[in-house]
Amino acid sequence: MALDSAPASGPAPEAPHLPPTPPTPPDVRFWAVDDLPALDPDPFLDQLLREEPVTRIKLPHGEGEAWLVTRYEDVRFVTSDPRFSREQVIGRPVTSMRPEPVASQTAGLQYIDAPRHNQLRRVVARAFNGKAMQRLRPLAERRAAELLDGMERAGAPADLMEHLHGPFPIAVVRDFLGVDESDWHRWAEKGEALLAAGADSEERGRKAREATRARIVELLERRREDPREDLAGVLAQAAAAGEITDDEAISLAMAIQVSGGHAVRNNSGSMMYALLTHPDQLARLRREPELLPKAVEELFRYVPHRNGVGIPRIATEDVEVGGQLIRAGDVVYNAYVAANRDPDAFPNPDALDFDRTGVPHLAFGHGPHHCLAAIMARMEAEVMITAVLDRFPEIRLAVPPGEVEFQRQGLIRGPRTLPVTW
Repeated sequence: MALDSAPASGPAPEAPHLPPTPPTPPDVRFWAVDDLPALDPDPFLDQLLREEPVTRIKLPHGEGEAWLVTRYEDVRFVTSDPRFSREQVIGRPVTSMRPEPVASQTAGLQYIDAPRHNQLRRVVARAFNGKAMQRLRPLAERRAAELLDGMERAGAPADLMEHLHGPFPIAVVRDFLGVDESDWHRWAEKGEALLAAGADSEERGRKAREATRARIVELLERRREDPREDLAGVLAQAAAAGEITDDEAISLAMAIQVSGGHAVRNNSGSMMYALLTHPDQLARLRREPELLPKAVEELFRYVPHRNGVGIPRIATEDVEVGGQLIRAGDVVYNAYVAANRDPDAFPNPDALDFDRTGVPHLAFGHGPHHCLAAIMARMEAEVMITAVLDRFPEIRLAVPPGEVEFQRQGLIRGPRTLPVTW
């Protein structure tokens, strides 16, 4: 009998189970993070959302490469999964947007993981609560009214950034921290310098950090002797009780000054620009003031609040994200501004839609590092918009939209000037 006609003597052996071949990593793309016009979305991020939502990038500074995650669900996954560590970024020369980090890597909330991160957040959360905002809101409303009084006296046309969006957030964060009113102008100047980017401003930023640190040290020392319910009082008491170190108290106060001053200044200015360039939505807010909280949430989603990306994470083990295998030790960035324009999460994402429902935006981040100051930023946005529309019901841009000058070479996007008339 021929061999090929021999009867089978038993079941055929199973093929060996081989581990699946990991996908080929995408090519590394260089991302210069150029300045963008007005509120235009970054075309680089738009392309990635469509074609390669989990990719690899190289930024202008630092060493090596990093993963960049842009889809809404992937960003939420990475920012909430404990296998991605911020603490392990410390001391690594990762590829980045600027030569040195804005936030301190040695103290504070930005570069630590659980459980210490949870302990620090609990301390700061004592100041960021509903009771504190109820105390702060009347002060904010009075400050906004005073500033708009000055703008009205100056007459039209006037610059909303100069009269409202610049001084107002600094005044609010000053009241929240407990800074003396006579010192708030210097705090405003240092807040700008702390977030400045570009090689020519690196020395200015260093000096600003040193000066701000010295003022915060002095403020915390005063609160040890004169306890109050402001943030400085909360931090001073926690440091005295041994819950946090003095360096952590200083770093936390500096981080809140930056986010509460510079970031709110630019973001609120962008929100007002968005309203002034969408007259139908602006008119609707005048007719339906009860719509304001929903409108503010949509404005936070719609406005691209920053250039590029923020603080990266390090994968502590192999993790699959969006069909790509991220290896232990790899650097991972999340693009919140891209996730807020993900059409799978936000249908017609480029529209400013006050009736939008569904998933929450990611303007304040997600997961353990979700911004604690979000409650204050929402309050400030509501106060500013209400104050402007009540005082100047016919407010409009004094120049064509394309002539409004925006920040350049900064981490936070926003108008430099916002000329209006009424």
